[in-house]
Amino acid sequence: MGNIKTHKVGIIMNGVTGRMGSNQHLMRSIVEIIRQGGVKVSPDEVIMPDPILVGSLSDPYNPANLERLSKLSGIEKYSTDVEGVLANPDFPVYFDSQSTTRRFEWVSKAIAANKHVYCEKPSALTTEEAYKLYVLAQKAGVKHGIVQDKLWLPGILKLKMLIDTGFFGRILSVRGEFGYWVFEGNNVQSQRPSWNYRKEDGGGIIIDMFPHWSYLLENLFGKVKAVCCHGATHIKKRWDENGNLYECTADDAAYATFELDEEIIAHFNCSWATRVKRDDLLTIQVDGTKGSAVAGLRNCFIQSSAATPRPVWNPDVESPIDYSDEWTLVPDHQEYDNAFKLQWEMFLRYIVKDLPFRWNLLEGAKGVQLAEKGYESWEKRSCVDIPELKSIPQDDSEH
Repeated sequence: MGNIKTHKVGIIMNGVTGRMGSNQHLMRSIVEIIRQGGVKVSPDEVIMPDPILVGSLSDPYNPANLERLSKLSGIEKYSTDVEGVLANPDFPVYFDSQSTTRRFEWVSKAIAANKHVYCEKPSALTTEEAYKLYVLAQKAGVKHGIVQDKLWLPGILKLKMLIDTGFFGRILSVRGEFGYWVFEGNNVQSQRPSWNYRKEDGGGIIIDMFPHWSYLLENLFGKVKAVCCHGATHIKKRWDENGNLYECTADDAAYATFELDEEIIAHFNCSWATRVKRDDLLTIQVDGTKGSAVAGLRNCFIQSSAATPRPVWNPDVESPIDYSDEWTLVPDHQEYDNAFKLQWEMFLRYIVKDLPFRWNLLEGAKGVQLAEKGYESWEKRSCVDIPELKSIPQDDSEH
């Protein structure tokens, strides 16, 4: 065998001491890519990530966690001098999974330092800032991407396959149910950080989840044209990581209806104050003229038109139909890798080989816009149209 050509890509990883950054992006994505020998782009060519873990001294997470995370991951390079690392040409890519309140500032700095950027969603707290990041990146001529991980979940990939094969016929409606009970933190430890429930710290289920619904709806079913949303703060008080009682100022539930292209109606309930009696923490039901499907995170069940039972309303007797039994499990046609890792591999191919990657900061701005319009709808108690965010050409003179 001939020599393997290796493209080493230095990646600044900012915010990986947080739960999502540590678990999904570092350990289950970048570390796994390194362990598998890189991203294969041809029989004799691979892309190898070369990360450095960073966190500013003002980060709410203890900077000592960087050393702990370095030992856990085997990534030897780490620093609290984020500005200094941004000036280092050995690291042409900047990744951000900090809390949302910090993202606009640091992604802007990375773009100004001529770095390619990849960041978690939401890309900012306002549409204006999120769109500005896109404009800055386009004008700087750098490559850019936004995390849209749920597109590569096994259940969603199966749903996409059904759409592409015409299983549904004409799609009529989409219904999403998401959430679970997040404990208040007094008797049972909360599963989510306390800042999620403080609006002043970037919390709120609408800004958290609507960017997900934005890319799922647009990539699977069509452009979102309007939203009608009602939010709520069901749990008024919680206890933080130090056992201190605090007031919840952010929404912990949202009930929204979206109008899509082709007259498709989508409705999503999402809540941190609900108890689960469904197949998964996220389920999406799609109804079409020829069939229906219910997708979770990993599985997908279908019912074709020909296999649809004929219910008759009669509440006076037990139903002769076991409705759960009338659905067929879609088989696994392939092995499914971690969704975050799959998108990382695509982003690295985009950086090194310029392969297509459509999930850029404009898509990130669309997600923030949908959340912002959701809040506007809630405040106005009315449906709100979603204006188009225009794409602009990229300045490639520097690259």
